[in-house]
Amino acid sequence: MNPMTRTLRRAALGAALALTLALAVGTAAAQAPAPAPADAAVVLIESPSAVLRRSDYELELLRLPPDARASFPSSQKRIEDVVARLWNQKALAARAKAGNIDADPELGPRIAAEVERIYAQAQIQRIDAKAGAEFDARGAVNEARAREIYLTERKRFELPAQAKASHILFDTRKHSSDEAKALAVAARARIAAGGDFNAVARELSEDPSAGQNAGRLDWFVATEMDPAFSAAAFALAKEGDVSEPVQSRFGWHLIRLDGKKPAGQRSFDEVKGTIIEEMKQRYVVAQREAAVAGLRGPEVKVNQPAIDALYAPPNAEAAAAARRAFDERLKSAPPAPVAPK
Repeated sequence: MNPMTRTLRRAALGAALALTLALAVGTAAAQAPAPAPADAAVVLIESPSAVLRRSDYELELLRLPPDARASFPSSQKRIEDVVARLWNQKALAARAKAGNIDADPELGPRIAAEVERIYAQAQIQRIDAKAGAEFDARGAVNEARAREIYLTERKRFELPAQAKASHILFDTRKHSSDEAKALAVAARARIAAGGDFNAVARELSEDPSAGQNAGRLDWFVATEMDPAFSAAAFALAKEGDVSEPVQSRFGWHLIRLDGKKPAGQRSFDEVKGTIIEEMKQRYVVAQREAAVAGLRGPEVKVNQPAIDALYAPPNAEAAAAARRAFDERLKSAPPAPVAPK
């Protein structure tokens, strides 16, 4: 035997709980080829009162998005963290059950409510899965309907004109407007004399990204950029044309046109998948809402007076104080950030 001790990372369950576990693993196993997928019943950790199996680990991974799930096994640390957390959960639950904690008059109903919530979520998932399968089974009908949507809502699938450009920015937060404009004029003269636009951008531009992209911007539509910037970029006629200095709310720019795409229409094949997915989501939601609506059928008895008795009219003085406190918080809160166009 060549055992090595692997310390499972601490996993907190509650504010003050941290446990350290040790797993014995043969060093030869680390050098051997990857084993075949383990059986779900394989025990990962056990004690006289609790058992953590491979199936518990696999079930936990199902909570992750598929892309994250696929890459999860590539990190030993992630695996050990999850195993440690699951073991803590198993061991604590076993102790709680042994102590008849579900008999607690406060905790018992909470446990029952959590179980009901899980059942309800599982039922919704079944309804959604059934509706999704029903929708998918109508392949030809769905495509015909998608084509109708494409033809009647063509404006949705228009491609606006696009431009690609490089730019050099002189930031008016660092200079006066006149100084920034003068720097732009001097940079343009340098480019007109044969200087490489992107090299000058990397050297002089005060756009924080210029060091990485040398001023190059991806394709954009007019509404995605500052209006003055977009107007100047789209006014350039040929690839390689450089604008006169242009003032935006960020400062003074030089803009070189790197490409233009005219407005157009996406083909049906390009958007068919998107349209059908939207149709599917609407169908699934409709089926789910219909199922939920059916929970209030004529056989369901509603004690409306008892429900009405739950309502407590707000105290006018307390409500006014709460409004004042809310207004004060709004005044002291920092302004919400606005994404630049």
